[in-house]
Amino acid sequence: MNAAASANSSLTIFAIPKPFRGHIGVIQRNAITAWTRIQPRPNVFLFGDDEGTGDLARELGLQHFPNIQRNRWGTPLVSDLFAKAEELSQTPLLSYVNADIILFDDFPQALSRVAALQKRFLMVGRRTDVDITQPIAFDQSDWAETTRQQAETSGVLQIARSIDYFAFTRGLYPPMPPLAVGRFWWDNWLIWKARSLGAPVVDASALVTIVHQNHDYSHTAYGPGKQTLITSEEAQLNCRLACEGSPADFADGLSWRYVYTIDDATHTLTPQGITDNPRRHWKNFKRNTSHPVGMARVLTRSLFGGKSSEEKTGRTASRQR
Repeated sequence: MNAAASANSSLTIFAIPKPFRGHIGVIQRNAITAWTRIQPRPNVFLFGDDEGTGDLARELGLQHFPNIQRNRWGTPLVSDLFAKAEELSQTPLLSYVNADIILFDDFPQALSRVAALQKRFLMVGRRTDVDITQPIAFDQSDWAETTRQQAETSGVLQIARSIDYFAFTRGLYPPMPPLAVGRFWWDNWLIWKARSLGAPVVDASALVTIVHQNHDYSHTAYGPGKQTLITSEEAQLNCRLACEGSPADFADGLSWRYVYTIDDATHTLTPQGITDNPRRHWKNFKRNTSHPVGMARVLTRSLFGGKSSEEKTGRTASRQR
């Protein structure tokens, strides 16, 4: 992207692709190329030094930043990724997008509508899962229409728990805990954190079509399925870190209090404008009533000044001695 185009953009999209190998390589190239076709064209930052990232950045004229902090398993850290994106960009709006997500012009259009009404916010939305196995023919003028039609006819709208982009105003997030990208909990935490800061969270699902190109998890060290990844030590560390608001919650099995989804958005973007989202109240009620033992622990713990079960047990044993 030339300097003039970069200066005129109000949005920076940033991502950290996986190695460009096999099917994952095909769908990531599809997604990132699609971002460069959005009008108005955003800045696009690619982070990380995995195979093929630098090559694609050079090919498409994107900014590439190879250095990113990783945990001991080699997984990139959300904290460093978001901090670097904000430090290196100059736009008032930023959006992390998973590198397998295809966006269209309705994405920046919706973002501009929200930005006109809210000084600070987080915008999220549900994705549509589509089987795409081949490179998209971007040389065809109707590529976007064809892809959208495929999503409408054969795609599956995902549940609110699947969150694949986070569009937000500069300065929204303070320094983050070192959560690992793609290892569960981190995406739910981003919504919870925005809500805990009192920022409006806007669900743009009604006006924004985002296409998620289906894939397995064979690119990870945990195999093609999700179950091993969910139960991994790496995911459990993310769970502990997500309880940064109250570390005792992890010890007491209360990490579900931080599992916010798109249904927890405070507002909804509609053709008529931004409206209140009453569903968030039902979601919160359901979350709490689905964990009666946990809620009992919360109430009991409040009587002990916020102590966890482990701390209370230790104090009781001390008294008995």
